[in-house]
Amino acid sequence: MKHPSKTLVVAGFALLVGATACNNENITNVNRNPNAPTSAPAGAVFTQAAANAVGRYLGTGVLDLRGTEWTSQQLSEVQYPDEDRYARLQASSTTGTFNAAYTAELENLKKVVAQGQSAGQPGVWGPAAVMQTWAFGYMTDVWGDIPFTAALTGDSVGGSLTPAYDAQKDIYTSFFKTLSAVSSALASDPSTDPGLGSADPIYGGSISSWEKFANSLHLRDAMRIVNVDPATASAEIKAALSAPGGVFASNADNATFAWPGDGVFNNPWANNFSTRDDHRMSQTLMNIMLGLNDPRIPIYAQPTVADPTKYAGMPNGLDASTAGTYFNTASRPGAIFYPGATAYGFYGGAGKTYPSNIMTYAEVAFTQAEAAERGLGGLTASQAPGFYNAGITASMNQWGVTDPVAIATYLAQPAVAYQGGAAGLTQIATQKWLALYSDGTNAWAEWRRTCVPSTVKAGPAAIINYVPRRFEYSTTELSTNAANVNAAIARQGPDNFGSRMYWDTKPTAAPTYVNATACAGS
Repeated sequence: MKHPSKTLVVAGFALLVGATACNNENITNVNRNPNAPTSAPAGAVFTQAAANAVGRYLGTGVLDLRGTEWTSQQLSEVQYPDEDRYARLQASSTTGTFNAAYTAELENLKKVVAQGQSAGQPGVWGPAAVMQTWAFGYMTDVWGDIPFTAALTGDSVGGSLTPAYDAQKDIYTSFFKTLSAVSSALASDPSTDPGLGSADPIYGGSISSWEKFANSLHLRDAMRIVNVDPATASAEIKAALSAPGGVFASNADNATFAWPGDGVFNNPWANNFSTRDDHRMSQTLMNIMLGLNDPRIPIYAQPTVADPTKYAGMPNGLDASTAGTYFNTASRPGAIFYPGATAYGFYGGAGKTYPSNIMTYAEVAFTQAEAAERGLGGLTASQAPGFYNAGITASMNQWGVTDPVAIATYLAQPAVAYQGGAAGLTQIATQKWLALYSDGTNAWAEWRRTCVPSTVKAGPAAIINYVPRRFEYSTTELSTNAANVNAAIARQGPDNFGSRMYWDTKPTAAPTYVNATACAGS
Protein backbone atom coordinates (compact mmCIF):
# COMPACT_ATOMS: atom_id res chain seq x y z
CA MET A 1 0.00 0.00 0.00
CA LYS A 2 1.40 3.37 -1.01
CA HIS A 3 -0.66 5.70 1.15
CA PRO A 4 1.37 6.74 4.20
CA SER A 5 3.04 9.85 2.74
CA LYS A 6 2.99 12.15 -0.25
CA THR A 7 6.37 10.83 -1.29
CA LEU A 8 5.04 7.29 -1.30
CA VAL A 9 1.93 8.35 -3.21
CA VAL A 10 4.10 9.92 -5.91
CA ALA A 11 6.24 6.78 -6.00
CA GLY A 12 3.14 4.63 -6.33
CA PHE A 13 1.86 6.81 -9.15
CA ALA A 14 5.19 6.55 -10.93
CA LEU A 15 5.00 2.76 -10.70
CA LEU A 16 1.48 2.81 -12.08
CA VAL A 17 2.47 4.97 -15.04
CA GLY A 18 5.48 2.76 -15.61
CA ALA A 19 3.31 -0.35 -15.60
CA THR A 20 1.00 1.18 -18.19
CA ALA A 21 3.89 2.23 -20.38
CA CYS A 22 5.32 -1.27 -20.28
CA ASN A 23 2.44 -2.55 -22.40
CA ASN A 24 4.41 -1.34 -25.41
CA GLU A 25 6.92 -4.11 -26.07
CA ASN A 26 9.22 -1.95 -28.17
CA ILE A 27 9.55 0.68 -25.47
CA THR A 28 9.96 -2.00 -22.83
CA ASN A 29 12.82 -3.70 -24.62
CA VAL A 30 14.67 -0.46 -25.22
CA ASN A 31 14.18 1.08 -21.78
CA ARG A 32 14.53 -1.93 -19.46
CA ASN A 33 17.34 -1.29 -16.99
CA PRO A 34 19.07 -4.58 -16.10
CA ASN A 35 20.38 -2.97 -12.90
CA ALA A 36 16.91 -1.99 -11.66
CA PRO A 37 14.72 -5.13 -11.75
CA THR A 38 10.98 -4.71 -11.28
CA SER A 39 10.58 -8.08 -9.58
CA ALA A 40 12.62 -10.33 -7.31
CA PRO A 41 12.73 -14.06 -6.59
CA ALA A 42 9.86 -15.01 -4.31
CA GLY A 43 12.16 -16.80 -1.87
CA ALA A 44 14.40 -13.81 -1.28
CA VAL A 45 11.41 -11.51 -0.85
CA PHE A 46 9.81 -13.92 1.61
CA THR A 47 12.96 -14.19 3.73
CA GLN A 48 13.27 -10.42 4.05
CA ALA A 49 9.54 -9.95 4.67
CA ALA A 50 9.50 -12.60 7.39
CA ALA A 51 12.48 -10.98 9.12
CA ASN A 52 10.81 -7.57 8.91
CA ALA A 53 7.54 -8.90 10.27
CA VAL A 54 9.02 -10.80 13.20
CA GLY A 55 11.32 -7.90 14.01
CA ARG A 56 8.37 -5.50 14.07
CA TYR A 57 5.74 -7.51 15.95
CA LEU A 58 8.08 -9.35 18.33
CA GLY A 59 10.93 -6.85 18.36
CA THR A 60 11.92 -3.46 19.68
CA GLY A 61 9.21 -1.23 18.23
CA VAL A 62 5.89 -0.04 19.63
CA LEU A 63 4.28 -3.41 18.88
CA ASP A 64 6.37 -5.14 21.51
CA LEU A 65 9.45 -4.13 23.49
CA ARG A 66 8.78 -0.40 23.39
CA GLY A 67 5.00 -0.53 23.41
CA THR A 68 2.74 -3.48 24.07
CA GLU A 69 5.01 -4.96 26.74
CA TRP A 70 3.72 -2.05 28.86
CA THR A 71 0.05 -2.46 27.97
CA SER A 72 0.34 -6.18 28.72
CA GLN A 73 2.41 -5.37 31.83
CA GLN A 74 4.94 -8.12 31.48
CA LEU A 75 7.80 -5.60 31.58
CA SER A 76 8.31 -2.21 33.24
CA GLU A 77 10.52 0.78 32.50
CA VAL A 78 13.06 1.80 35.11
CA GLN A 79 14.48 4.71 33.09
CA TYR A 80 12.67 7.08 30.71
CA PRO A 81 9.27 5.53 31.57
CA ASP A 82 7.26 7.45 28.99
CA GLU A 83 5.97 4.33 27.22
CA ASP A 84 5.11 2.79 30.58
CA ARG A 85 3.00 5.88 31.32
CA TYR A 86 1.50 5.64 27.79
CA ALA A 87 2.89 9.11 26.97
CA ARG A 88 4.98 7.80 24.08
CA LEU A 89 2.29 5.44 22.82
CA GLN A 90 0.29 8.28 21.32
CA ALA A 91 -0.11 8.67 17.56
CA SER A 92 2.91 10.93 17.19
CA SER A 93 5.09 8.02 18.33
CA THR A 94 3.27 5.05 16.75
CA THR A 95 2.61 6.51 13.28
CA GLY A 96 5.87 5.22 11.84
CA THR A 97 5.05 1.65 12.80
CA PHE A 98 1.57 1.80 11.28
CA ASN A 99 2.89 3.23 8.01
CA ALA A 100 5.98 1.05 7.69
CA ALA A 101 4.11 -2.21 8.15
CA TYR A 102 2.22 -1.57 4.92
CA THR A 103 5.17 -0.41 2.85
CA ALA A 104 7.46 -3.23 3.99
CA GLU A 105 6.41 -6.77 4.98
CA LEU A 106 2.71 -6.58 4.10
CA GLU A 107 3.48 -5.32 0.60
CA ASN A 108 6.28 -7.83 0.06
CA LEU A 109 4.26 -10.77 1.29
CA LYS A 110 1.49 -9.79 -1.10
CA LYS A 111 4.02 -9.95 -3.96
CA VAL A 112 5.09 -13.44 -2.91
CA VAL A 113 1.46 -14.57 -2.79
CA ALA A 114 0.88 -13.20 -6.29
CA GLN A 115 3.99 -14.89 -7.70
CA GLY A 116 3.17 -18.21 -6.08
CA GLN A 117 -0.44 -18.19 -7.22
CA SER A 118 0.54 -17.23 -10.75
CA ALA A 119 2.95 -20.17 -10.86
CA GLY A 120 0.47 -22.58 -9.23
CA GLN A 121 2.78 -23.13 -6.25
CA PRO A 122 0.92 -23.35 -2.90
CA GLY A 123 4.24 -24.05 -1.22
CA VAL A 124 5.24 -20.51 -2.12
CA TRP A 125 2.05 -18.49 -1.75
CA GLY A 126 0.64 -20.43 1.21
CA PRO A 127 3.37 -19.53 3.73
CA ALA A 128 3.30 -15.91 2.53
CA ALA A 129 -0.46 -15.77 3.02
CA VAL A 130 -0.11 -17.22 6.53
CA MET A 131 2.55 -14.69 7.49
CA GLN A 132 0.54 -11.83 6.02
CA THR A 133 -2.52 -12.94 7.99
CA TRP A 134 -0.39 -13.25 11.12
CA ALA A 135 0.94 -9.72 10.61
CA PHE A 136 -2.46 -8.22 9.81
CA GLY A 137 -3.71 -9.87 12.99
CA TYR A 138 -1.28 -7.80 15.05
CA MET A 139 -2.22 -4.64 13.17
CA THR A 140 -5.96 -5.01 13.68
CA ASP A 141 -5.56 -6.15 17.30
CA VAL A 142 -3.67 -2.91 18.00
CA TRP A 143 -5.69 -0.40 15.97
CA GLY A 144 -9.03 -2.09 15.26
CA ASP A 145 -10.46 -1.16 11.86
CA ILE A 146 -7.57 -0.79 9.39
CA PRO A 147 -7.01 -0.68 5.62
CA PHE A 148 -7.27 -4.27 4.45
CA THR A 149 -9.25 -5.13 1.30
CA ALA A 150 -8.15 -2.03 -0.62
CA ALA A 151 -4.72 -1.90 1.02
CA LEU A 152 -1.55 -2.59 -0.94
CA THR A 153 -3.19 -1.74 -4.27
CA GLY A 154 -1.66 1.68 -4.90
CA ASP A 155 0.67 0.37 -7.61
CA SER A 156 -2.04 -1.61 -9.44
CA VAL A 157 -4.39 -0.47 -12.17
CA GLY A 158 -7.68 0.39 -10.49
CA GLY A 159 -6.05 0.33 -7.06
CA SER A 160 -6.46 2.95 -4.38
CA LEU A 161 -3.95 5.39 -2.94
CA THR A 162 -6.49 6.26 -0.24
CA PRO A 163 -7.80 2.86 0.85
CA ALA A 164 -10.95 2.40 2.88
CA TYR A 165 -10.72 0.99 6.38
CA ASP A 166 -12.36 -2.43 6.78
CA ALA A 167 -14.48 -3.23 9.81
CA GLN A 168 -12.58 -5.58 12.10
CA LYS A 169 -15.41 -8.10 11.94
CA ASP A 170 -14.93 -8.36 8.18
CA ILE A 171 -11.17 -8.60 8.55
CA TYR A 172 -11.53 -11.61 10.82
CA THR A 173 -13.98 -13.22 8.42
CA SER A 174 -11.37 -12.82 5.70
CA PHE A 175 -8.72 -14.36 7.99
CA PHE A 176 -10.82 -17.50 8.37
CA LYS A 177 -11.34 -17.81 4.61
CA THR A 178 -7.68 -17.24 3.80
CA LEU A 179 -6.36 -19.71 6.35
CA SER A 180 -8.85 -22.37 5.28
CA ALA A 181 -7.82 -21.86 1.66
CA VAL A 182 -4.14 -22.15 2.55
CA SER A 183 -4.70 -25.34 4.51
CA SER A 184 -6.63 -26.94 1.67
CA ALA A 185 -4.13 -25.86 -0.98
CA LEU A 186 -1.15 -27.13 0.97
CA ALA A 187 -2.89 -30.46 1.58
CA SER A 188 -3.01 -31.04 -2.17
CA ASP A 189 0.29 -29.35 -3.04
CA PRO A 190 1.66 -30.85 -6.28
CA SER A 191 4.96 -32.69 -6.09
CA THR A 192 6.33 -30.34 -8.75
CA ASP A 193 6.01 -27.36 -6.40
CA PRO A 194 9.53 -26.33 -5.33
CA GLY A 195 8.16 -24.39 -2.36
CA LEU A 196 10.39 -21.94 -0.54
CA GLY A 197 13.05 -24.41 0.56
CA SER A 198 15.98 -22.80 2.35
CA ALA A 199 14.49 -19.34 1.74
CA ASP A 200 11.98 -20.18 4.48
CA PRO A 201 13.67 -19.16 7.77
CA ILE A 202 10.79 -20.53 9.87
CA TYR A 203 10.18 -24.10 8.65
CA GLY A 204 12.79 -24.65 5.95
CA GLY A 205 10.07 -25.17 3.34
CA SER A 206 8.15 -27.88 5.22
CA ILE A 207 4.64 -27.96 3.75
CA SER A 208 3.13 -29.96 6.61
CA SER A 209 4.48 -27.47 9.13
CA TRP A 210 2.87 -24.55 7.33
CA GLU A 211 -0.41 -26.48 7.24
CA LYS A 212 -0.32 -26.78 11.02
CA PHE A 213 0.65 -23.14 11.42
CA ALA A 214 -2.25 -22.02 9.21
CA ASN A 215 -4.70 -24.09 11.24
CA SER A 216 -3.25 -23.02 14.58
CA LEU A 217 -3.47 -19.35 13.61
CA HIS A 218 -7.06 -20.02 12.52
CA LEU A 219 -7.68 -21.37 16.02
CA ARG A 220 -6.19 -18.24 17.67
CA ASP A 221 -8.28 -15.92 15.52
CA ALA A 222 -11.46 -17.91 16.15
CA MET A 223 -11.06 -17.65 19.92
CA ARG A 224 -10.35 -13.93 19.66
CA ILE A 225 -13.96 -13.19 18.63
CA VAL A 226 -15.64 -15.54 21.11
CA ASN A 227 -17.10 -12.82 23.36
CA VAL A 228 -18.92 -11.06 20.53
CA ASP A 229 -19.84 -13.99 18.29
CA PRO A 230 -19.59 -17.32 20.13
CA ALA A 231 -21.44 -19.24 17.42
CA THR A 232 -19.00 -18.24 14.69
CA ALA A 233 -16.08 -18.71 17.06
CA SER A 234 -17.19 -22.27 17.81
CA ALA A 235 -17.69 -23.09 14.14
CA GLU A 236 -14.27 -21.70 13.20
CA ILE A 237 -12.58 -23.49 16.11
CA LYS A 238 -14.04 -26.73 14.79
CA ALA A 239 -12.93 -25.87 11.26
CA ALA A 240 -9.39 -25.19 12.44
CA LEU A 241 -9.16 -28.41 14.45
CA SER A 242 -10.55 -30.56 11.64
CA ALA A 243 -8.61 -28.94 8.79
CA PRO A 244 -6.05 -30.98 6.82
CA GLY A 245 -2.82 -31.33 8.78
CA GLY A 246 -4.36 -30.43 12.13
CA VAL A 247 -2.94 -27.94 14.62
CA PHE A 248 0.31 -27.87 16.59
CA ALA A 249 0.65 -31.04 18.66
CA SER A 250 4.08 -30.56 20.26
CA ASN A 251 6.88 -28.02 20.58
CA ALA A 252 8.40 -29.53 17.46
CA ASP A 253 5.64 -27.74 15.55
CA ASN A 254 6.37 -24.28 17.00
CA ALA A 255 6.72 -21.44 14.52
CA THR A 256 10.00 -19.77 15.46
CA PHE A 257 12.41 -17.42 13.77
CA ALA A 258 16.00 -18.43 14.49
CA TRP A 259 18.14 -15.31 14.17
CA PRO A 260 21.59 -15.81 12.59
CA GLY A 261 23.16 -13.44 15.12
CA ASP A 262 25.54 -12.18 12.45
CA GLY A 263 25.33 -8.52 13.41
CA VAL A 264 22.80 -7.85 10.66
CA PHE A 265 20.02 -10.21 11.69
CA ASN A 266 20.17 -10.44 15.48
CA ASN A 267 17.38 -11.16 17.91
CA PRO A 268 15.91 -7.65 18.28
CA TRP A 269 15.60 -7.90 22.07
CA ALA A 270 19.33 -8.65 22.29
CA ASN A 271 20.10 -5.69 20.05
CA ASN A 272 18.07 -3.46 22.34
CA PHE A 273 19.62 -4.78 25.54
CA SER A 274 23.15 -4.37 24.16
CA THR A 275 22.93 -0.59 24.61
CA ARG A 276 19.89 0.06 26.83
CA ASP A 277 19.35 -0.77 30.49
CA ASP A 278 15.87 0.65 31.06
CA HIS A 279 13.83 -2.57 31.12
CA ARG A 280 12.83 -4.47 34.23
CA MET A 281 10.31 -7.18 35.01
CA SER A 282 6.80 -6.00 35.78
CA GLN A 283 5.49 -6.58 39.27
CA THR A 284 2.26 -7.82 37.67
CA LEU A 285 4.07 -10.73 36.04
CA MET A 286 6.58 -11.46 38.78
CA ASN A 287 4.05 -11.49 41.62
CA ILE A 288 2.07 -14.21 39.85
CA MET A 289 5.14 -16.30 39.06
CA LEU A 290 6.66 -15.89 42.53
CA GLY A 291 3.37 -16.79 44.15
CA LEU A 292 3.31 -20.04 42.17
CA ASN A 293 7.01 -20.89 42.64
CA ASP A 294 7.23 -20.96 38.85
CA PRO A 295 10.31 -22.82 37.53
CA ARG A 296 10.47 -20.40 34.60
CA ILE A 297 11.43 -17.46 36.85
CA PRO A 298 15.23 -17.85 36.42
CA ILE A 299 14.70 -17.98 32.65
CA TYR A 300 12.23 -15.12 32.28
CA ALA A 301 14.21 -12.91 34.69
CA GLN A 302 17.59 -12.29 36.30
CA PRO A 303 18.24 -11.96 40.04
CA THR A 304 18.22 -8.41 41.36
CA VAL A 305 21.52 -6.58 41.69
CA ALA A 306 20.70 -5.57 45.26
CA ASP A 307 20.16 -9.19 46.31
CA PRO A 308 21.32 -11.91 43.89
CA THR A 309 19.24 -14.47 45.80
CA LYS A 310 15.97 -12.74 44.92
CA TYR A 311 13.81 -12.04 41.90
CA ALA A 312 11.42 -9.09 41.91
CA GLY A 313 9.35 -6.93 39.64
CA MET A 314 8.51 -3.24 39.79
CA PRO A 315 5.20 -1.43 39.38
CA ASN A 316 4.21 -0.09 35.98
CA GLY A 317 3.51 3.50 35.11
CA LEU A 318 5.75 5.33 37.57
CA ASP A 319 7.25 8.79 37.19
CA ALA A 320 10.95 8.87 36.36
CA SER A 321 12.22 9.64 39.84
CA THR A 322 10.17 6.90 41.48
CA ALA A 323 10.97 4.37 38.76
CA GLY A 324 14.69 4.99 39.25
CA THR A 325 14.53 3.73 42.82
CA TYR A 326 13.93 0.22 41.43
CA PHE A 327 17.09 0.20 39.32
CA ASN A 328 18.90 -2.41 41.46
CA THR A 329 15.94 -3.93 43.30
CA ALA A 330 13.92 -5.13 40.29
CA SER A 331 14.95 -7.97 37.99
CA ARG A 332 16.16 -7.47 34.46
CA PRO A 333 14.66 -9.68 31.73
CA GLY A 334 16.27 -13.11 31.42
CA ALA A 335 19.92 -13.54 30.48
CA ILE A 336 18.84 -15.58 27.45
CA PHE A 337 17.81 -12.34 25.73
CA TYR A 338 21.13 -10.55 26.25
CA PRO A 339 24.22 -10.56 24.03
CA GLY A 340 27.54 -11.66 25.48
CA ALA A 341 28.53 -8.10 26.27
CA THR A 342 26.64 -4.86 26.70
CA ALA A 343 27.55 -1.19 26.90
CA TYR A 344 26.99 -1.29 30.65
CA GLY A 345 28.36 -4.69 31.66
CA PHE A 346 27.75 -8.42 31.10
CA TYR A 347 24.24 -9.65 31.72
CA GLY A 348 23.75 -12.51 29.34
CA GLY A 349 25.08 -14.89 26.76
CA ALA A 350 23.97 -15.91 23.28
CA GLY A 351 20.94 -13.63 23.01
CA LYS A 352 21.74 -12.55 19.45
CA THR A 353 20.72 -15.98 18.15
CA TYR A 354 17.84 -16.61 20.53
CA PRO A 355 14.76 -17.50 18.45
CA SER A 356 11.62 -15.38 18.41
CA ASN A 357 8.45 -17.34 19.12
CA ILE A 358 5.95 -16.56 16.36
CA MET A 359 3.39 -19.06 17.64
CA THR A 360 3.73 -22.00 20.00
CA TYR A 361 2.11 -25.29 20.89
CA ALA A 362 1.62 -24.00 24.45
CA GLU A 363 -0.71 -21.28 23.15
CA VAL A 364 -2.58 -23.79 21.00
CA ALA A 365 -3.02 -26.20 23.93
CA PHE A 366 -4.37 -23.45 26.19
CA THR A 367 -6.79 -22.34 23.47
CA GLN A 368 -8.01 -25.92 23.14
CA ALA A 369 -8.36 -26.12 26.93
CA GLU A 370 -10.58 -23.03 26.95
CA ALA A 371 -12.61 -24.28 24.01
CA ALA A 372 -13.10 -27.63 25.75
CA GLU A 373 -14.15 -26.10 29.09
CA ARG A 374 -16.65 -23.91 27.25
CA GLY A 375 -17.90 -26.70 24.98
CA LEU A 376 -16.77 -24.98 21.77
CA GLY A 377 -15.66 -26.48 18.47
CA GLY A 378 -16.90 -29.98 19.28
CA LEU A 379 -14.67 -30.30 22.36
CA THR A 380 -15.95 -31.27 25.79
CA ALA A 381 -15.12 -30.18 29.34
CA SER A 382 -13.60 -33.57 30.12
CA GLN A 383 -10.78 -32.73 27.70
CA ALA A 384 -9.88 -29.42 29.33
CA PRO A 385 -7.52 -30.74 32.07
CA GLY A 386 -5.42 -32.64 29.54
CA PHE A 387 -5.00 -29.64 27.27
CA TYR A 388 -4.31 -27.37 30.26
CA ASN A 389 -1.56 -29.61 31.64
CA ALA A 390 -0.12 -30.06 28.16
CA GLY A 391 0.03 -26.29 27.72
CA ILE A 392 1.91 -25.76 30.97
CA THR A 393 4.31 -28.62 30.24
CA ALA A 394 4.93 -27.36 26.70
CA SER A 395 5.65 -23.85 27.94
CA MET A 396 8.06 -25.16 30.58
CA ASN A 397 9.90 -27.27 27.99
CA GLN A 398 9.92 -24.44 25.45
CA TRP A 399 11.64 -22.12 27.91
CA GLY A 400 14.15 -24.76 29.01
CA VAL A 401 12.50 -26.32 32.08
CA THR A 402 12.73 -30.05 31.35
CA ASP A 403 12.93 -31.65 34.80
CA PRO A 404 9.76 -33.78 35.01
CA VAL A 405 9.80 -33.66 38.81
CA ALA A 406 9.88 -29.85 38.83
CA ILE A 407 7.01 -29.72 36.35
CA ALA A 408 4.96 -32.31 38.23
CA THR A 409 5.50 -30.44 41.50
CA TYR A 410 4.31 -27.22 39.87
CA LEU A 411 1.22 -28.89 38.40
CA ALA A 412 0.32 -30.42 41.75
CA GLN A 413 0.09 -27.11 43.61
CA PRO A 414 -3.49 -26.31 44.66
CA ALA A 415 -3.38 -22.97 42.84
CA VAL A 416 -2.19 -24.65 39.64
CA ALA A 417 -4.01 -28.01 39.65
CA TYR A 418 -6.92 -27.65 37.27
CA GLN A 419 -10.21 -26.76 39.00
CA GLY A 420 -12.66 -26.63 36.11
CA GLY A 421 -15.56 -24.25 35.55
CA ALA A 422 -15.03 -20.50 35.78
CA ALA A 423 -12.07 -21.04 38.12
CA GLY A 424 -10.52 -23.34 35.55
CA LEU A 425 -10.99 -20.78 32.80
CA THR A 426 -9.18 -18.21 34.95
CA GLN A 427 -6.33 -20.69 35.43
CA ILE A 428 -6.16 -21.29 31.68
CA ALA A 429 -6.10 -17.55 30.94
CA THR A 430 -3.41 -16.94 33.57
CA GLN A 431 -1.15 -19.71 32.30
CA LYS A 432 -1.67 -18.68 28.69
CA TRP A 433 -0.74 -15.08 29.56
CA LEU A 434 2.40 -16.30 31.34
CA ALA A 435 3.34 -18.51 28.38
CA LEU A 436 3.05 -15.55 25.99
CA TYR A 437 5.99 -13.78 27.62
CA SER A 438 7.96 -11.85 24.96
CA ASP A 439 4.84 -11.51 22.77
CA GLY A 440 3.45 -8.31 24.28
CA THR A 441 0.71 -7.65 21.72
CA ASN A 442 -0.79 -11.12 21.96
CA ALA A 443 -0.58 -11.07 25.77
CA TRP A 444 -2.31 -7.66 25.79
CA ALA A 445 -5.04 -8.99 23.49
CA GLU A 446 -5.61 -11.97 25.79
CA TRP A 447 -5.94 -9.65 28.81
CA ARG A 448 -8.47 -7.50 26.97
CA ARG A 449 -10.43 -10.61 25.96
CA THR A 450 -10.38 -12.42 29.31
CA CYS A 451 -9.75 -9.73 31.97
CA VAL A 452 -6.95 -11.97 33.27
CA PRO A 453 -4.76 -11.12 35.10
CA SER A 454 -7.15 -8.84 36.95
CA THR A 455 -4.15 -7.10 38.53
CA VAL A 456 -3.25 -5.32 35.27
CA LYS A 457 -4.00 -1.63 35.83
CA ALA A 458 -2.69 1.77 34.84
CA GLY A 459 0.20 3.05 36.95
CA PRO A 460 0.03 6.12 39.19
CA ALA A 461 1.85 8.37 36.70
CA ALA A 462 0.01 7.14 33.60
CA ILE A 463 -1.50 9.85 31.41
CA ILE A 464 -4.87 8.05 31.58
CA ASN A 465 -6.46 6.14 34.45
CA TYR A 466 -7.01 2.91 32.50
CA VAL A 467 -4.97 0.49 30.41
CA PRO A 468 -5.30 1.29 26.68
CA ARG A 469 -7.72 -0.81 24.64
CA ARG A 470 -6.13 0.26 21.34
CA PHE A 471 -3.60 2.69 19.85
CA GLU A 472 -4.40 5.90 17.99
CA TYR A 473 -4.43 6.06 14.19
CA SER A 474 -1.47 7.28 12.13
CA THR A 475 -1.18 11.07 11.94
CA THR A 476 -0.07 10.66 8.32
CA GLU A 477 -3.28 8.81 7.55
CA LEU A 478 -5.30 11.57 9.18
CA SER A 479 -3.72 14.09 6.82
CA THR A 480 -3.66 12.08 3.57
CA ASN A 481 -6.58 9.66 3.94
CA ALA A 482 -8.82 11.61 6.30
CA ALA A 483 -12.18 10.64 4.83
CA ASN A 484 -11.57 6.94 5.28
CA VAL A 485 -9.98 7.32 8.72
CA ASN A 486 -12.93 9.43 9.87
CA ALA A 487 -15.36 6.81 8.55
CA ALA A 488 -13.57 4.20 10.67
CA ILE A 489 -13.69 6.48 13.70
CA ALA A 490 -17.41 7.08 13.22
CA ARG A 491 -17.96 3.31 13.12
CA GLN A 492 -15.55 2.25 15.85
CA GLY A 493 -15.53 5.17 18.28
CA PRO A 494 -13.29 8.13 19.12
CA ASP A 495 -9.68 7.84 18.07
CA ASN A 496 -8.28 7.42 21.56
CA PHE A 497 -6.91 4.76 23.89
CA GLY A 498 -10.33 3.94 25.31
CA SER A 499 -12.40 2.98 22.27
CA ARG A 500 -12.98 -0.76 22.11
CA MET A 501 -12.52 -2.62 18.85
CA TYR A 502 -15.08 -5.11 17.56
CA TRP A 503 -13.97 -8.22 19.46
CA ASP A 504 -13.51 -6.17 22.67
CA THR A 505 -16.99 -4.61 22.81
CA LYS A 506 -18.56 -7.21 25.11
CA PRO A 507 -16.09 -7.74 27.96
CA THR A 508 -18.77 -8.91 30.40
CA ALA A 509 -19.47 -11.87 28.10
CA ALA A 510 -16.15 -13.39 29.12
CA PRO A 511 -16.69 -16.09 31.80
CA THR A 512 -13.54 -14.73 33.47
CA TYR A 513 -14.75 -11.12 33.61
CA VAL A 514 -14.11 -9.70 37.07
CA ASN A 515 -15.51 -6.18 37.32
CA ALA A 516 -15.34 -2.84 35.57
CA THR A 517 -12.42 -1.69 37.72
CA ALA A 518 -10.25 -4.74 37.13
CA CYS A 519 -11.08 -4.80 33.42
CA ALA A 520 -10.97 -1.01 33.09
CA GLY A 521 -11.34 0.68 29.76
CA SER A 522 -12.97 3.92 28.86
